Amino acid sequence: MNLSRSIVFALSLSLCLSVAAGAAEPPKPAAAPAAAKAPAQSPFLAYEQSLLAFTHADVVDGTGAPIRRDQTLLIENGKIRALGASGRIAIPKHATVIDARGKTLLPGLVMMHEHMFYPTGHGNYSEMVHSFPALYLAGGVTTLRTAGAMLPYADLNMRAQIAAGAIAGPDMDVTAPLLNGPGLAVLAVKVVNGADDAERAVSYWADEGVDSYKAYMHIRRDELQRIIEVAHRRSRKVTAHLCSVTFAEASAMGIDNLEHGFAFASDFVTDKQADACPAAITRSLADLDVDSPRMRALIDLLVARKVALTSTLPVFETLVAQRPKVPEAVLSLLLPEVREQYEAGWAAMQAKPADWEWVRLFPKLGQWEKRFVDAGGLLLAGTDPTGYGGVIPGYASKRQIQLMIEAGFTFEQAVRVASLNGARYLGRDASIGSLEVGKRADVVMIDGDPTRDAGAIERMPLVFKEGKGYRTDAIFEAMQGKVGLH
Repeated sequence: MNLSRSIVFALSLSLCLSVAAGAAEPPKPAAAPAAAKAPAQSPFLAYEQSLLAFTHADVVDGTGAPIRRDQTLLIENGKIRALGASGRIAIPKHATVIDARGKTLLPGLVMMHEHMFYPTGHGNYSEMVHSFPALYLAGGVTTLRTAGAMLPYADLNMRAQIAAGAIAGPDMDVTAPLLNGPGLAVLAVKVVNGADDAERAVSYWADEGVDSYKAYMHIRRDELQRIIEVAHRRSRKVTAHLCSVTFAEASAMGIDNLEHGFAFASDFVTDKQADACPAAITRSLADLDVDSPRMRALIDLLVARKVALTSTLPVFETLVAQRPKVPEAVLSLLLPEVREQYEAGWAAMQAKPADWEWVRLFPKLGQWEKRFVDAGGLLLAGTDPTGYGGVIPGYASKRQIQLMIEAGFTFEQAVRVASLNGARYLGRDASIGSLEVGKRADVVMIDGDPTRDAGAIERMPLVFKEGKGYRTDAIFEAMQGKVGLH
């Protein structure tokens, strides 16, 4: 297999090894989790005062409403106490005041297709237990869904350590290991052998305390149906990165979520065989007119059946020639050998012809996602740090928002997709996902106005989770050369 083909194959495997989802409240494991370490002072903390006031800030609140100028946001004991026009909000005498002139405040992001593993070559994915939690936080992510695990106990224990304050990182919705049929060349992935085996796997991981499930490319219809039924009985949701099962078939089964937007919808392959993953999915979508009535019908069907979609544009951008290389600041986070892997993959993509399938398909993906939202669909956002290594926490969340804007979303709409929509899917929108009085104080500070210049989102000096403010520059400095090893 030549380099380009191996890259696309790896990405296909990576593109999320599918069946994930979220529960309204994180279920408790039957057995007590590993004892959490006592909370310690994080070296990344800049603010931990109980009473904070941001003054003269511009605010994008996550609801999709237009940006509001010259606002004051007051935080007390980790929650938003007040938000309104500066001059109308009384600032308590003992509050620590942050002058936010020229800054924009956003809600903490709720990203729904993330992983704690990273591709290190030859079908291997290594768990980034040290670097990824802090890097996700440095990218504005305060809550995430793992959307498939390679080391599930590491994810479960990490969730507990973060909740206890021992590790700086986002709240985690932990997805069980990927559930796949035969045909995937990743040794760490479970191969489901029939519907009864699928039920055993779902029940086992529910007992172990996972929050959600994800089915992958080669799952068969009877197995997927059983996964959905058993997961729903256990109050968990199911998502999937499909191939062998069409989107229409999965939606009829009651699936909650589908990953990667429409990038793996096999509904348009003319000779699609039941329970088989066709080779022509990408070509069928690349050849499909962006205004196709058939796509419109699929969008309407998914909206009617209340199936959420997760957009993961950053990982697809890595397959398209003439798209920007990740910045040096990102590459500096990588282990040298992993950086070489990325450099080789990126160079191979630049050699692709202008009419290559992914080059033709990529622009359509964002447009179809926008039409899905305009039709009333629930769109979620994620980054999927897989492929050949060009998607790195800390930066990819910002890139996802920029790519949505490129596809036609306003900045405010893109932020809603990446915050409140995810919270709504997880059943946590009463407490997180937007900047509203009474909600948890998850706040991202941007230097500049991203509604006028989407590039401003790259300047994110502070991220607050539950009222505690973390210096992103300190996180990035500490994680130099760590990704791929730690």
